[in-house]
Amino acid sequence: MDNLEKYNNLSKLVEKLKRSEDPKRKYEYILWLGKKLEEPEGKILIEENKVKGCVSEVYVKANIKDGKLFWEGYSDALITRGLLAFLIMGLHELTPNEVVKINKKFIEDTGLKTSLTPSRSNGFLNILLKMQSQANEFLQV
Repeated sequence: MDNLEKYNNLSKLVEKLKRSEDPKRKYEYILWLGKKLEEPEGKILIEENKVKGCVSEVYVKANIKDGKLFWEGYSDALITRGLLAFLIMGLHELTPNEVVKINKKFIEDTGLKTSLTPSRSNGFLNILLKMQSQANEFLQV
């Protein structure tokens, strides 16, 4: 889905990053988001919730209530925790179908590539793909 307007939370986060031309400011914003990410309530640090292809340890889990997804996550690295927080906030309360249809192009639109190492940038994409995979599992039920 190319049109982010439908995804209000994600759209706002992407726009906030797009407005800043300074890569350092973008990086600081992601770190700030990481500090705000709440500790997971459930026991999510299990293999099935682990994001593959990340340098740091990253776990994410979707829960569904009234047809909407609620996310919790954990990472041992602050910058990765910030990227995770960005996605958790952006995909909060979307339906599984909406999450599956999100076009990953929004990652490029954030302009974070200039702020992140290639491995972190790749990790950002891997977190999104894991979240989409979990959302897809709810569609298979």
